[in-house]
Amino acid sequence: MDPHYIKKCMVQMFLLAGPGVALSTFILGCAVKLAFPYDWSWKLSLLLGGLLSATDPVAVVALLKDLGARKSLSTIIEGESLMNDGVAMVLYQLFFKMVLGQSFSAGAIVKYLMQASIGAVGIGLAFGVASVFWLGFIFNDTVIEITLTLAVSYLAYFMAQDGADCSGILTVMALGMFYSLIAKRAFKGDGQQSLHHFWEMVAYIANTLVFILSGVVIAEGVLSTKNFFENHETVWGYLALLYVFVQASRAIVVGLLYPCLRYFGYGLDWKEATIIAWSGLRGPVALALALSVKRTSDSSPCISQNTGTLFVFFTGGIVFLTLIVNGSTSQFILHCLHMDRLPEDNLSKTKRRILDFTRHQMMDKALDIFGELGDDEEFGPSDWPSVKRHLVCLVHLEGEQVYHNALPGTENNSDALNLENIRIRHLKGVQASYWDMLEEGRISSTTANIMMQSVDEAMDSVSYKALCDWNGLEAHVHFPSYYRLPQMKLCPEKLVTYFAVERLELGCHICSAFLRAHRIARRQLHDFLGDNEIASLVINESEAEGEEARKFLEDVRVIFPQVLHVLKTRQITYSILKQLSDRVKSLEKVGLSEEKEMVQLHDALQTDLKKLLRKPPSVKMLESSDLLRGHPFFGALPAMVREPLECSTKELMELNRVTLYKEGCNPNGIWLISKGLVKWRSTNLRNKRSLHPIFSHGSSLGLYEVLIGKPYICDMITDTVVQCFFIEAEKIHSLRSSDPIVEDFLWQESVLVIAKLLLPQIFEKMSMHELRTLLVERSTMKIYAREETIDIATRSVGFLLEGMIKSQEFKEDVITSPAVLLPPRRDLSFFNLEDSGAKGASFYHQGSGYLVVETSARVIIFDVAALESDGVFRKQSASWISHSGESLGSQSREQNALMTCPEDVFMRRRHDHNSEKSDERVNSLSARALQLSIFGSMVNCTDKHTQSFPTISHAKASVPSKKTVAVVPANSEEAVNCPSEANLKASDDNNDVIMRIDSPSRLPLSQTSQSFV
Repeated sequence: MDPHYIKKCMVQMFLLAGPGVALSTFILGCAVKLAFPYDWSWKLSLLLGGLLSATDPVAVVALLKDLGARKSLSTIIEGESLMNDGVAMVLYQLFFKMVLGQSFSAGAIVKYLMQASIGAVGIGLAFGVASVFWLGFIFNDTVIEITLTLAVSYLAYFMAQDGADCSGILTVMALGMFYSLIAKRAFKGDGQQSLHHFWEMVAYIANTLVFILSGVVIAEGVLSTKNFFENHETVWGYLALLYVFVQASRAIVVGLLYPCLRYFGYGLDWKEATIIAWSGLRGPVALALALSVKRTSDSSPCISQNTGTLFVFFTGGIVFLTLIVNGSTSQFILHCLHMDRLPEDNLSKTKRRILDFTRHQMMDKALDIFGELGDDEEFGPSDWPSVKRHLVCLVHLEGEQVYHNALPGTENNSDALNLENIRIRHLKGVQASYWDMLEEGRISSTTANIMMQSVDEAMDSVSYKALCDWNGLEAHVHFPSYYRLPQMKLCPEKLVTYFAVERLELGCHICSAFLRAHRIARRQLHDFLGDNEIASLVINESEAEGEEARKFLEDVRVIFPQVLHVLKTRQITYSILKQLSDRVKSLEKVGLSEEKEMVQLHDALQTDLKKLLRKPPSVKMLESSDLLRGHPFFGALPAMVREPLECSTKELMELNRVTLYKEGCNPNGIWLISKGLVKWRSTNLRNKRSLHPIFSHGSSLGLYEVLIGKPYICDMITDTVVQCFFIEAEKIHSLRSSDPIVEDFLWQESVLVIAKLLLPQIFEKMSMHELRTLLVERSTMKIYAREETIDIATRSVGFLLEGMIKSQEFKEDVITSPAVLLPPRRDLSFFNLEDSGAKGASFYHQGSGYLVVETSARVIIFDVAALESDGVFRKQSASWISHSGESLGSQSREQNALMTCPEDVFMRRRHDHNSEKSDERVNSLSARALQLSIFGSMVNCTDKHTQSFPTISHAKASVPSKKTVAVVPANSEEAVNCPSEANLKASDDNNDVIMRIDSPSRLPLSQTSQSFV
């Protein structure tokens, strides 16, 4: 059950399980006493009424879920069955003790009920808290986690039942609900799924054994007494009468409680109340209690054996009748109440359109998979029509066209429904991002609990209120005012870091996760629905919600920047260790290593993970000079020009909403963003597709304008507190004239910002290091002479950086820089330009060719074919970097390179390196910038035994993720140091065999220098 629905429906469940069970027990007890001819006492009659009050509507709940009924209805029915089992058990124990001769006064009854119920809940919660605390000492051990839950459940039951004279069932129920509500996310990954399957199997086996045992006992009782039916000729009639009493009591209880059930929680209409009344099936709990009475009747004079047999007979009969009659007719009742419409039949136009578009995406995915698997060397080719005949659910979709970004309905009512639906989908996307962050280690289970709950609460109010999931987080995000006092800066850094990290850690994690999840959800919503007015409204609501979160992080960044640095370091370290652990497991699965070979490495990784979680290491803050050298632009420059430039660089700390430069102003310098976010806006570069106009750390702002000598083309405004470095324009001009290679590097760096400004449809979603990877591996920059023709290949895009050109189709129009050059006669849908308003923009140009009209023109061309996947740009975990002369996705190449010595790889590529030496010198600075963008510094991989090699993938092209690694020499002027044959032989003599094992997605290997700075 959903924890949020449990909390919302708790009052309704308590009413049915508390007063409802008591009232049902009284009604059934009176009916049995007055209508049955067995001369049972009131205590014995109420005992039978109590054990028959425990419901088990598992069949009805499953049916409701299949038919798509309201989740609150199934939660009420299922939650009531859990709670009334414990309440029925308490009443059963009370009347059972009375039947055995123990007397109770009115005060004693109240005391016993309070002790047995409230005490049981308290014991269950205590064991739950203790077990969760214990789970904190268990690290990645699914077997121990499952064993702990099993042992704690039985220990809590016996402690309550025998030690504290409380209800053991209520205790276990409270323990289970505590796990569901509070500790569910303490079990992560495979452990949670394994735990669910284990208890599902235990419940199935227990129910099966109870039913088998009940049948055996009933048969034994009937067969052992030959004249049982002769003495009880009317027993079958009274069983039918008892069934009527059971249904009548259930209807009376629901009818009397209906006003309260309708008022609390999500409410309840009369149709749902009818289903609740009819879903009162009886199950294994009632049978187990009847078996307990039968066992006692065999040895106690207070209950005759005949009575014990009748208890089991009547209980078993009621269980059978409710299962057969109520269970089998539930769907008919739902049909009569018009509640049996399948979800697809009950869809609104908006949901149906979204569902249709999802199915078309499935068809596109099926075609993509067929393209990958339809032909192989062993079986030969296959044909799509043969495969399509087996895809019945997708056959009718082929060839149809769906416009997913046009939501139906123009009436106010339809718009309101669409708005509610889109808000829910956005919040579900946010919640899914929280789950991903929990699995990645970005947030803890405590943080995840808080954030999941805030989303659940926000979903309840989407019909009448804007997005408000931040409201549930405000109480946990607080920046004490005394932290802003100047005296705080006089305290020792270690002391401040220790207390500030502990106090602000939760708030920082909540704010960063909130902003990240909403940003991801906004992008997904925008990609799916396009520029729809209602979708734009929801996106604006989401952006407005993030103001408080950004303000909190700004306060922390200004006063305690070390806190964010410490938390980010821990977060990245955890993610690296977790993925390395998964990497080791994958190597074992594909057969590249044996289990015994991986044990030592796996144990070492688990030890590091445990230390990180239990006792995180301290983190040292970087100095300003280190931050400057770690910037991709500055750190990639050759040392001979970098050191003099460092003295003339000015460090700045800008607050939020500070304008760095304005559109139309003459360029006076560039800004190197080290920390924080900067947002751009422009009156000329109008583009509705620019959903996230943000530049983050590693950006070089204003560089293009300084190089071209034109005014700034947009406003740059800080979106958070920004730590940056300013370099004057004169210094950049001097740097430009120092070396042609440096000049090319400056132009390449400038295009990173220009690409995001002019063509956000493609480049906005890419991070700076992803765009740098594209720049290094999938771009060519060339200076074209006068009258030379510029051709843009299909699925490529060019940027005119300097100079003037003309289109061959429209020679009267002169194209000036900066401009976007699109391929000839190509449908703009590939670039997502159809509905963005970009086709009419002055900086977009499309033609079969372009002619240089000045002395020269500088153009850089990106191969963006690698970014397309079913029309949607997506990320994969492996790098897509490849050389132009090598085919992508070559299976034989991957298989041959699975286990390759680095020196062999170097010798194989030595010739290629020499032939392309000049090109590598040009790109080496950009490649160094790429490494700085990823790692923040040049990676030092020196080792007396090994030499570092970059991993270059030949897998299917896709947008690179943060795992993309391109390692280059620290000094671009240095030649690559080749391992000599003498060194290789010496290594062999020392029995040091260095073997590189890599995955197919990150092969083959390439050489680098032996030292890095």
